[in-house]
Amino acid sequence: MSDVAISRLEAPALDADIQAFSVLLRDCVEAGASIGFLAPFTALQAEAFWRDIAEQLARGERYLWAARDAGTGALLGTIQLITALPDNQPHRGDVAKLMVSPRARRLGIARRLIAALEACAREIGLRTLVLDTVTGSAADGLYRELGWVEVGPVPDYALFPDGTPCSTTFFYKSL
Repeated sequence: MSDVAISRLEAPALDADIQAFSVLLRDCVEAGASIGFLAPFTALQAEAFWRDIAEQLARGERYLWAARDAGTGALLGTIQLITALPDNQPHRGDVAKLMVSPRARRLGIARRLIAALEACAREIGLRTLVLDTVTGSAADGLYRELGWVEVGPVPDYALFPDGTPCSTTFFYKSL
């Protein structure tokens, strides 16, 4: 694989490539990622999810990054920063939906997506980021390596796509 390019997307760019984003989401769910969806997860559900995200991007409620193979343009991963929070939290952002294609994992893509998100969060004046991830997952370990602080696990907080309960650990990072 050639180099990976990370870019922040606006709603029109997401709309133009909604199929690739839908395939990435379905691939991650089919690989067992607990990212909010249960099996069977259809192409129509994936597309509806991304159309909703495009509307939120257009309203300025969240940011979206894409990781692409610089040679082929293939979508390899994505991450989101939610900034539409209550009035008493203008200094905070929620990190959501870090996804890396099962075929492109362990190549540093997630690390680069997180770095881009954190840099933008600093630029727009955020001081605190929060997220949650499956306890004991590869992402759990990655966040720890990147200086995120564990708040704690919540047993049976979410479900894997097959319906099996999973513990979720909450993290924060001060910027």
